[in-house]
Amino acid sequence: MDLLTITQLKQNAGDSPIAASVDAQLQSCVTKTTKSGKPYLEITLADATDQFTLKIWENLPQFHSAQDLPAESFLRLSGDWTQNQYGLDAQRWDFRPLNDSETADLLTGDPETSLRQQVDWDAIVAFCDAIADPRLHALTQQFIERYAVQFRRTAAARKNHHARRGGLVEHVAQMMRSAQALSTVYQDLNLDLLITGILFHDCGKMWENTYPENGFAQPYDLQGEMLGHIPLGIDLASRLWTDLEQQHAAQWSELYPLNSEVRIHLLHLIASHHGTYEFGSPTLPRTPEAIVLHHIDNIDAKFEMFKQAYEVAPELAPNIQQKQFPLPANLVQPLAQFPHNQNQASDTNDSAVSPPLEDNTNDATAPEHAHTIEADPAPIAQQPTPINDAASGHAPEDEDLDEDDLNHKPFDGLLF
Repeated sequence: MDLLTITQLKQNAGDSPIAASVDAQLQSCVTKTTKSGKPYLEITLADATDQFTLKIWENLPQFHSAQDLPAESFLRLSGDWTQNQYGLDAQRWDFRPLNDSETADLLTGDPETSLRQQVDWDAIVAFCDAIADPRLHALTQQFIERYAVQFRRTAAARKNHHARRGGLVEHVAQMMRSAQALSTVYQDLNLDLLITGILFHDCGKMWENTYPENGFAQPYDLQGEMLGHIPLGIDLASRLWTDLEQQHAAQWSELYPLNSEVRIHLLHLIASHHGTYEFGSPTLPRTPEAIVLHHIDNIDAKFEMFKQAYEVAPELAPNIQQKQFPLPANLVQPLAQFPHNQNQASDTNDSAVSPPLEDNTNDATAPEHAHTIEADPAPIAQQPTPINDAASGHAPEDEDLDEDDLNHKPFDGLLF
């Protein structure tokens, strides 16, 4: 029986059962009740690539044994797996605890995800190294020195996009690449400020969506619950700035723009990145950099959701796949790109259907700018997971909506 990651299981399971095993950590086990009053369990499991929820009905032998599992247990689930619009399901399945060696392998993570996240982290460091403004350069270096370990194990969301250990690194790196590409078109953008704002915009999630040193279950933190990641991010950036300004008072006193202006523009990027008051931003985007950060944040989240949905959604008809929450409608395969040479034309004619969206993670054209970096191309990754746009009435990319909430907000035809 093949041992798969959760992402691989989602990619391969469909209407027809497949026999497979999956190693994962138990995130939660909740007792619920059907409409007829019968109890069942809903367990959530996660690995380095993704998470899923499995229902255990009262008439199954696993119903009682699962209730006795210690919190955050490491398990191997084996059985026949299917998948529909409601997610994964299993027949003729069972589970057992992992031994120490199997647990160590699971915590190491699958090689593809580890490599992709290392490439993304190297890109983040390179972008920050290239910042010309000495104040923003010092601020990003201070952040990386103090918080790299915690940042690298934080998710970008709890259940929507990049909702996995290290997902925030993938999200931030891709946003930085997008910002660099846009700066070649909109050359008045302050790229130093924008890159710094991208690094800090979700840094408060280190207290809202982070993972323990050894595990895939996101704990809940009092600061994250009481304040949320935007106020926490503003506070962290402000404190680091104050410390550095005191250390470099003489060197920074003659710099232009003024220290106070640079600081408030950075804090504004963090504060406004959700785009509207109703989605949690204490202020609206009021600068070009704030608008750009808000939109590339949402675009990257949406592309992540599309990639995940193309991988797991059941096919309804050629090129049409079933709607996946929180996307607003059934999916249609993207249009194949027009071939640029005869070889490509021949290959295209041999294939009637284009592949899902490719992860061109590191293919953004580098501008002739101080921020140009040399980095190895990122491996093509198969990633999981919110669709939104505050301006179009959709929830922001990291707003965790339930399906009932979405049903009260009819889709207005706008994706971006």
